[in-house]
Amino acid sequence: MSKRHEKIGIKQVIRLEWMDHVLNMLLAGMEPESIRTELKSYLADKKQSGGTGERGEKTYLMAIGPLSAWFDPEPELIDFRDHALTMASKLQQKQWLPLHWAILSAAYPFWFNVATQTGRLLNLQEQITQRQIFNRLKEQYGDRETVSRNARYTIRSFVAWGVLKDSESKGCYEKSNIMTIQDKDLAILLIEAALHTTPEGKGALRLLISSPAFFPFELPVLTGDLIAKRAPGIDVIRHGLDDELLKIGHCK
Repeated sequence: MSKRHEKIGIKQVIRLEWMDHVLNMLLAGMEPESIRTELKSYLADKKQSGGTGERGEKTYLMAIGPLSAWFDPEPELIDFRDHALTMASKLQQKQWLPLHWAILSAAYPFWFNVATQTGRLLNLQEQITQRQIFNRLKEQYGDRETVSRNARYTIRSFVAWGVLKDSESKGCYEKSNIMTIQDKDLAILLIEAALHTTPEGKGALRLLISSPAFFPFELPVLTGDLIAKRAPGIDVIRHGLDDELLKIGHCK
C-alpha cells in the first residue's frame, strides 16, 4: 500500500482558485521549485476563509501538500498527472474543476473517501450533517480528532468549490447543482482517479461509474471498449457478458 492511501493530509480548506493558480503556472512551463516560491508569496496573506490576513507561512505549509499534487506528484501518479495536464491545456479554466477533483482524489484518497461518504448520505436524504459524515469516516480511519478535523477541512473545501451548499442550520449541507460532464475523456480521467484511490488499483466499471464520490458530477455512459481504446493506462478485464473489471496498467 502506498503511503498516500494512509495519509489524511487535508490540513486546511483548499480553495479552487489556488488550484487554478497552480495549474496556470504549470501550464506556463514553470518548474516545481519556482512554483513553490511563487505559492509562498501568493498565499502570504491568505486565510482559510479565502479572505486576507496574517496567515502567511502557516497557510503555505498547510496547503502546499494538496497543491503540489499537480506539480510534484508521487512517482506512480506522474503519467496520470501528465494526462490531466494535457487535458487542461485544451479546456477553459472554468472547466478545470473535474480535473482538480481527479488529481486530489488520486493524490489524497482521503479526499475521495470523504466525497464517497458525502455522496452516499446525499443519496439517502436532501440534507446531511458533518457529524453523519464524521461517523462514517471513523469506521474506516478510527475515532481520532485528526480525522474529524481534516474531514471538516475537506467538506469546507467542497463548499468553497461550490459542489456542496451550506443549509440554514450550522454544520448541515445540501447538494449543489450537478455538473454534467459530456467529454468522455474527462469522465475516463475521473474513473482512473478512482482506481488510484484503491491500494489494489482496480474496480468494477459499473461501480466506478456510479461511485457516490462523484456526487458533484453527472457522468456519460462509458463502456469497457471505449475505456480500453482511449485510456492506455487502464486494463479492461471482462468476466462474463456484463461484468468488466478495470485495473491500473502497472498493477499487473
